[in-house]
Amino acid sequence: MRDQNTPRASMPIFFSNGLEQSLHRAVALANEGRCEYATLEHLLLALIDDQDAAAAMRACNVDLEKFRRDLFTCIGSELDNLVTHGSVDAELTEGFQHAIQYAVIHVQSSGRVQVTGADAIVAILADSESQAARRSCRNRA
Repeated sequence: MRDQNTPRASMPIFFSNGLEQSLHRAVALANEGRCEYATLEHLLLALIDDQDAAAAMRACNVDLEKFRRDLFTCIGSELDNLVTHGSVDAELTEGFQHAIQYAVIHVQSSGRVQVTGADAIVAILADSESQAARRSCRNRA
């Protein structure tokens, strides 16, 4: 049990197994597409297969299969300028990093210790300036 005087921020934060897998899958998707960067679109595509994130998206009436198709189309066309001809691993974009940081801060502030895919979805959707968030909103059933 946590001492009442211990600040929440000092509690260790963990990623759920599903989120860990989604983060790795997002980078793998970017690498497979020979992209220089792993973007929020790669993360969203990976999160569709995350149980917690998918449940959150379904609760927002997102048509997951349509969303998946749209993300593949976006990655294949709109992000084609990110393709590299080298064999370097994709780097995370600032937006990708920011979404994960926001999810961690949200979890800390709520007194929880585990970040899930649903937290990542909330973080992405909380950024109203994000193209990825707008794309998600367009994919409601």
